[in-house]
Amino acid sequence: MTSVQAAPLKIALVETLSGPQASTGLMYRSAANYGFERLNETGGWNGQAIEIAEYDNQGGPAGASDKVKAAIADGARIIIQGSSSAVSGQITEDVRKYNVRNPGKEVLFLNMGGEALELTGNKCHFYHFRFTTNAPIRVKTLVNAMKESGDLGTKIYSMNQNYSWGSDMEASIKNFADEGGYEVVESTLHDVNRIQDFSPYASKIKASGAQTVITGNWSNDLLLLMKATRGAGLDVRFGTVFLDQPGNLANAGETALGHYISHAFNMAASPEAEKFGEAYKAKTGHYPTYIEPQTVFGVQMLAEALKATPPEDGKLNVTQLALNLEKVKINTPMGETSIRAEDHQVVLPIVVSKVTKEAKYKSDDTAMGFEVVQRFTGPAAVNPVEKTCKMKRPA
Repeated sequence: MTSVQAAPLKIALVETLSGPQASTGLMYRSAANYGFERLNETGGWNGQAIEIAEYDNQGGPAGASDKVKAAIADGARIIIQGSSSAVSGQITEDVRKYNVRNPGKEVLFLNMGGEALELTGNKCHFYHFRFTTNAPIRVKTLVNAMKESGDLGTKIYSMNQNYSWGSDMEASIKNFADEGGYEVVESTLHDVNRIQDFSPYASKIKASGAQTVITGNWSNDLLLLMKATRGAGLDVRFGTVFLDQPGNLANAGETALGHYISHAFNMAASPEAEKFGEAYKAKTGHYPTYIEPQTVFGVQMLAEALKATPPEDGKLNVTQLALNLEKVKINTPMGETSIRAEDHQVVLPIVVSKVTKEAKYKSDDTAMGFEVVQRFTGPAAVNPVEKTCKMKRPA
């Protein structure tokens, strides 16, 4: 078979595209499409445009499992997903099992947003790559930046959702206590997206004497918590991870002022970041935020690896692609980004920002935005390899 007659490379986006959690899934789709459009404009792979097929996992692990099987049956060699660590955990296991059973026909899983530590810990494997952060990275950078700004305090309340991600955050908040010079006065794990009234928790925070709440909460669980503390007249600061989720600042209002976030992108961080932001807006109609920049950078890294992986008999050698992806280093608008070969955790620059009215770029049509407080290089931010990661490399 000549390379000209070879079928185009198929990539499957297995994402939450409908239902209550779809807003995040649709952002992953927007960012992935932006990245692949640019890749196809520069020739795609093997001289042909890459085909992107979308599969709606409807927000759950069971739905995702069925869609991964369908995608592979349809000829997809690369699976992309991001919203929900629970779904990422299911997909990575499905891909691992498939690859064990089908040597020579391997499939690659590119995880753009599942942050649970187990994905690069006891669930790590050679055909999974993570292009987002994890709890230790987020907490380490938050703690260091807030301490340096004099806004951390010595009494911390740990507030998180009761699943793998929340447990990771809780453990990390405890682990960085010595480095941050604080005491964790209380830890709470609560049901995810079930609580309508956080005022009992605000009372607990008040009683604890905490000066700062560090939380991995997202969506309503973050907003309602912040509003309850404001309603109780508490003067506590928040160290957050997902405050830049679209709609959060609009919903929180001035309650959000002075709170911190550790994230992978801030448009005000550099002229390159501004240029990237304007280019993204020209294509999508909005500035890149939340999980979009890391997804675009992940696709960019894949593009570099694909360039280094010519076809073999017209086909993609996925194992060779993974080996090449391990070697990719790119300069994003935030700085150098690479992959750590030992566990396939991305090493990416992090920025800690604070919600102010002075921020150059406003969010959610409010008078507020995210002002850069401190920047960290990838190596300075990244966590050590988990001892539980026992990656078997191809023979």
